[in-house]
Amino acid sequence: MMNLGFTIGVLGVLILSHAAYSTIQYRGLLKIVEEEFSGPPMTVVLELLFGLVLCLWAALSVPGKFISIHPDSDDNRIVSLPDNLDFMIFNHRGKVLQPDTGMKLKC
Repeated sequence: MMNLGFTIGVLGVLILSHAAYSTIQYRGLLKIVEEEFSGPPMTVVLELLFGLVLCLWAALSVPGKFISIHPDSDDNRIVSLPDNLDFMIFNHRGKVLQPDTGMKLKC
């Protein structure tokens, strides 16, 4: 499934690139015939939408399965503290940014 999603993503990017190139060519043609650019042709707009749908589908399918973030879930992986606790700092300037909720901290 991942190879199919990746292939569709590459195809979507190629379609978006072709739509951009077609728009640039169309604007060049309008300059030659001395007409004003009012927007890309409908075929380019449809090509952009189709490329966007393919890229969105690939972006949602390629990363894989979402993992639960609930603490009681069976799918959670084991998280442990590092062996060297020297880099864990609890006294930092973040304590200045605490909201004033009327609660007192126990020190």
